[in-house]
Amino acid sequence: MKKTVSALMIAVSAAAFAANANANNMEFKPYVGIDYNHVRDNVKHVRPYYNSASINVGSMYNKYFGTELFYQYSAEYRKLVDASGDGRLKSDFQAYGIDLMGYLPYCDVYNFIGTVGYGQYRFDSKFGGAHGTLRDHGDGYRIGAGAMYDLNSNMSVRGLVRYIEFDKIDGNDHAIEYSLGLRYSF
Repeated sequence: MKKTVSALMIAVSAAAFAANANANNMEFKPYVGIDYNHVRDNVKHVRPYYNSASINVGSMYNKYFGTELFYQYSAEYRKLVDASGDGRLKSDFQAYGIDLMGYLPYCDVYNFIGTVGYGQYRFDSKFGGAHGTLRDHGDGYRIGAGAMYDLNSNMSVRGLVRYIEFDKIDGNDHAIEYSLGLRYSF
């Protein structure tokens, strides 16, 4: 947790410096996007993975800095956890939050990306037999890196890898998220 908070503070400081250094070049470039996400969760003894979709609304304020709001919904993960057939696990999650985006332009069409953010996560798990249903929610601190390729002046393709550290979610310590998506800039 302390490492993530330290990394979060460094990334926010770098983003603030980039925004202040280019205050004269501020421009508002809004976009919408959609991503496919593959999330590997670190739940004790199960290690589920989720396939999910997310929608994003954001803006680039200059060529180095932006912000993004996201909403993410996963498909149901199913697993047989014991041989009796009674221990079936069904689990899914929803999340929403904000990310600060730092861009490092390379050529005219490539950008390397660094992200840091915060999200609210809610996990719904149903266990077969007498175990019942568990609904748990908490905070997720996100940090990631990736790249973006501009197809034209309005469309771009983006790929990211994120580390998510959970707080106040029973049994969930962290997750790794791989995402690939499209952005449309106005």
